[in-house]
Amino acid sequence: MYIPKINQIKDSEEIFSFVRSNSFGILINCLDKLPIATHIPMELIETKNGQWIIQGHLAKANPHWKSFEKNNKTLCIFTGPHAYISSSWYNSINVPTWNYMAVHLYGKAKILNDDELKTILEKQIDNYESHKENPVKLSNYEAGYIEKMMKGIVGFEILIDDVQAKYKLSQNKNEQDFTNVIYELEKSDNQNDNNVAKQMKKLKK
Repeated sequence: MYIPKINQIKDSEEIFSFVRSNSFGILINCLDKLPIATHIPMELIETKNGQWIIQGHLAKANPHWKSFEKNNKTLCIFTGPHAYISSSWYNSINVPTWNYMAVHLYGKAKILNDDELKTILEKQIDNYESHKENPVKLSNYEAGYIEKMMKGIVGFEILIDDVQAKYKLSQNKNEQDFTNVIYELEKSDNQNDNNVAKQMKKLKK
C-alpha cells in the first residue's frame, strides 16, 4: 500500500485496536493465477510471544481456501470510516480528495484441524455476542449440531509478517483548513462523514 510518511501509523496498539474494531475485512490470495477475494469477519489475536495472527473460516464450497495449499501468501484488508473532502472547505486553492483509514496485514496462511476450528468458532461467537441481551454460545446447541455444521466450513490461521497502516485524515493541511474539514464533516447527515470527523479530532489530540 502506498503510504506517505505523514499518513503512516506505526503505533501497534492503535493498529491492533483499529483491526479489532473493523474486523469485517477482505481476504485476498491468488488462485490459478487470478486474484481471489472473500469478505468475511476475521479475528486478530496477539500470542503470548507478541506475534500477531489472524483467524477465521470460509465456506468449504468457496474455492478460496484451496489457494492456501498452493500459495499461502495472504493479504487481509481492513477499512474504517471514509469521506469525500470538498476543496470548497479550504481557505487556499486546492483539489477535492478523500479521507480514509486502512490497514493491510500480510502473512502465511494454513488450514486448521477440527478442534482448532471449533475453538475459533467459540471465541468468535463469544466476542460478537458479548454485548447481546441473550448471548448465543456453542454450548447452547444440541450435541452433534455444531460438528455437523462444521463440515461445511474450513478454518484458517494467518501468521502476520508485515503490517501496513494508513490514516489519510488531512494531516497535510494547515490548522485552519484542518478545522474547516472537521466542521463540514460534522454538519453532514452521513454517519461516515461524522465518524471521519471524530477520528480527525482524535488525531489532533
